[in-house]
Amino acid sequence: MSRPTQVVIVGGGFGGLEAAKALHDAPVEVTLIDRQNHHCFQPLLYQVATATLSPADVAWPIRGILSRQKNVRVVMANVTGIDADARLVRTNSGDFPYDHLVLATGATHAYFGHDEWAPSAPGLKRIEDATEIRRRILTAFERAELATDAAERERLTTFVVVGGGPTGVEMAGAISDMAHEALAPDFRNVEPAASRVLLVEAGPRLLAAFPEALSAYTRQALERRGVQVLLGAPVTRIAEDHVMLGERRLPAGAVIWAAGVAASAAADWLGAERDRAGRVIVGPDLSVPGRPEVFAIGDTAAVPWEPGRTVPGVAPAAKQMGAYVGRLIGDRARGEAGSAPFRYRHAGDLATIGRKAAVVRLRRLTLKGYAAWLFWGVVHVYFLIGLRNRIAVAFSWAWDYLTFGRRARLITEPAGVRPAEAEREGSSGVPSAPAAAKAAQPDAAPVWR
Repeated sequence: MSRPTQVVIVGGGFGGLEAAKALHDAPVEVTLIDRQNHHCFQPLLYQVATATLSPADVAWPIRGILSRQKNVRVVMANVTGIDADARLVRTNSGDFPYDHLVLATGATHAYFGHDEWAPSAPGLKRIEDATEIRRRILTAFERAELATDAAERERLTTFVVVGGGPTGVEMAGAISDMAHEALAPDFRNVEPAASRVLLVEAGPRLLAAFPEALSAYTRQALERRGVQVLLGAPVTRIAEDHVMLGERRLPAGAVIWAAGVAASAAADWLGAERDRAGRVIVGPDLSVPGRPEVFAIGDTAAVPWEPGRTVPGVAPAAKQMGAYVGRLIGDRARGEAGSAPFRYRHAGDLATIGRKAAVVRLRRLTLKGYAAWLFWGVVHVYFLIGLRNRIAVAFSWAWDYLTFGRRARLITEPAGVRPAEAEREGSSGVPSAPAAAKAAQPDAAPVWR
């Protein structure tokens, strides 16, 4: 008997999981490789970063998700390269042969050639990013509580969010809500409600992919929350305690990066053609030109959509690509004709601004305010994995709504910072930003999932 078709999927995000699930009844053996053991629901990471949800509310073990699918093996390993001629995926745990390869390796933060900004301005792509941002925000308030200098206290309670897309808007609104509602009763020497949140965007308006009316509403809603919106203001420098906009200096207790992303190293592994963001340029069936057995999906792929535009890097797009590629590979394994070219179906755009405020653009409908906020919440609960997580998140939101509380306000030290070191950093016993940033840096270059 001939061996089953070997399918290797690199990445356990939305696209990778959907591809694996689409192969559930195909005559194939699937190996899903990821450097982490969990799938993360990235659209809600900002709520982990602002203490509304805990990490377990937005992440699930990949093995648990696929445990009932007997033709799938899950491997936790770092992919270091691909030998496309030998059809091997190389990892730190050995090589994995494939007949078909699906690259769903996602994206990471892009600092536009200024990678030195990364330690001072973490982005938001992983659970570790969210808990680090949460630690920095909450630590800033703790240090402000002990500060005796008014200028230093004001700096510590100033938060700068760089990037006016959905992630930046959601982060700015959530930080403002947390400071004004959840933290206000908890401190004695500092007033969290007097903190400043600045949202910096280099372009002329927020949420550039939305209609101008919704962008204008978003800015108004943020400003009503006390968020200061700075448009047409490109960042020229980021340091531990400030951000520079040209010659303008913005002191900051914490800086969050939400301005750009770059694709993983998949194009380098394959020596494939890429776009400006590093995404692999794929054919109509999402395969890599010249490599019909290799597919790139999700944030890894540059897929033509409308004239002059590519498919956006959002979860629904990754899920559609994963399902398409899974069906295509299944058809090939059964000896059936291939599917029609991939066609993206855009359901709409959503962004939450804060408590009781959001914007929604569907095909023929736009919503804003409270109705949009309810719609946004229902959609995100629906797309969570598992009944337990849907109930947990819905309960957390209901509790937050009724009590103005944030139940996940835990400050955890970065790995590598011992209590004695933290104590030396300041009278608060909390490590300063430089020490924490240094401790949080990986010992080796990251390997893509």
